[in-house]
Amino acid sequence: MNLTIDAHTVQTQPGQSLLDLVKQLGLEGKTLADQPLAAKIAGEVFTLNYIPLRDQDAQTDLPPMRRAMAASGGQVRLLRYSDAAGKACYVRTAQFTVFLAIRQLWPQAEAKMNCTLGSSVYFEVRSAEDFSAAVLKAQVAQLVQQDIPLVRRRVPLQTAIDRFTREGQTDKARLLSWRKEPYFDEYAYGDFADYYYGEMMPSTRYLTAWDIVAADGGFLFVYPDDQNPEVCARVPAMPNFFSVFTESIHWCSLMECETVADLNELTVSGRIRELIRVNEALHEKRYSQVADQVCGRGAKAVLLAGPSSSGKTTSAHRLATQLRVHGKKPILMSLDDYYIDRDKIAPGPDGKLDLEHINTLDCALFREDMGKLLAGEEAELPTFNFLTGRREWRGHKLRLETDSVIIVEGLHGLNPAMLPDNVDRELIFRLYVSPMLPLNLDDHNRIPTSYLRLLRRIVRDYETRGSSVQHTLSMWESVQRGEKRWIFPYQENADVIFNSSTLYELAVLKKHIFPLLTAIEPEDECYDEVRSIVKVLNYILEADVDDEIPPTSLVREFIGGNTFYR
Repeated sequence: MNLTIDAHTVQTQPGQSLLDLVKQLGLEGKTLADQPLAAKIAGEVFTLNYIPLRDQDAQTDLPPMRRAMAASGGQVRLLRYSDAAGKACYVRTAQFTVFLAIRQLWPQAEAKMNCTLGSSVYFEVRSAEDFSAAVLKAQVAQLVQQDIPLVRRRVPLQTAIDRFTREGQTDKARLLSWRKEPYFDEYAYGDFADYYYGEMMPSTRYLTAWDIVAADGGFLFVYPDDQNPEVCARVPAMPNFFSVFTESIHWCSLMECETVADLNELTVSGRIRELIRVNEALHEKRYSQVADQVCGRGAKAVLLAGPSSSGKTTSAHRLATQLRVHGKKPILMSLDDYYIDRDKIAPGPDGKLDLEHINTLDCALFREDMGKLLAGEEAELPTFNFLTGRREWRGHKLRLETDSVIIVEGLHGLNPAMLPDNVDRELIFRLYVSPMLPLNLDDHNRIPTSYLRLLRRIVRDYETRGSSVQHTLSMWESVQRGEKRWIFPYQENADVIFNSSTLYELAVLKKHIFPLLTAIEPEDECYDEVRSIVKVLNYILEADVDDEIPPTSLVREFIGGNTFYR
């Protein structure tokens, strides 16, 4: 069988893995940036331990070409750390190695993936009195040096459930009880077995750049720098973000919904309706508290920022409602109206317009207008016409009254470039909105915040803009690059960080999104991204409780029925 791997043609022999062929072609990299970590064939991602032509296939006169190979015509693209799927393989391999090391050193310890902090992830460790991040780091280094092969195996589902139960991993056993397939795929070494819902690198030695840093209650595992993967990323202090996430975990415990298994049981019992009511009440309380802070400080403007699909628009409206309770007159504005004319924006190196770059905004004009308004002067505000791609002046003039408060929503709201000169900074309140979902699949598998935002965006784009799943996914990597550059570095500048996630919404979103995802064919370029979403949703029980969700809920911004948009 002939394959073409990164434009190199090679004839594969029975039993040869992709890794064997990579070595045969001399395609192994000398640095992590160059090193192949996995492979993409048609729309699927495969471990380099994948064998295209099995020994039993070679016994036939016409060896069958496996589905992905047939769909790609034998074309194989190698994935590296710069590819999102390649980095995901690196992360999963790190998870396996870290949890294996903890099991070897502290067999009775309870370790849990908690939250992402920049280019690191925080692990909480309990029931290990002599825990030491330094000792763990040495053990992980030893496992990397051992070059342990990472080969997936398939076991009967009940066998996996029984073993995890015996080992005290009841969180994983409960999760698997909701699995529909009669088998379970896992990676194992010695008496340790686990799975992270996706492919891994061929062996532990591929973990070439990482660090383990002591932290309260556990440790940080630091990943390679995205721009220079030969070194570890710098992890800035994020006390505000971590504090909000920790509070969210506390609420998970209070609402008895810490894992997907908990959510499913609440759905079956009908108590998910109570969860919705409590979650929505908590959000309303938080908006009220933000309004209290804005008024208590005497702020005249709120700059509201957050990543894509975080619920910024609904948050602006709900904050406005709470400000009215204080007798204020809120005025909603959008940074989008300060876009520069599209024909005046220089394309990026790839020839495309980067509409998330801060240079696409007329920051100077915004600072000037804000300066005038906060000084009590009149300003004429622009309107951006998205159909023509040009700024328009429609005679929209504004002067603040005594009780006026401007709420400015936009991607770059926390960027210092938005702050006008010679204005009392106490007059400007900065609010960061993001859905920091504290719900885990199990203790070893968290659901990333970006996962929830992507689901929200797919549903919203389909329902309100007629966009296909493929179209939304094709833009997502670019969106995330913009967020890493223009939003996340400034989130600690906020006076308040608002967690806009709800614990119940995955069960609600599934009804809206699952039919769209399962219609994607394996040959589609975005199939692997879709499959990673489906793997999580397969464990979540759909909840038909839309009637319980208030019309002002953040979730309504994405599934429809939000009264702010009528």
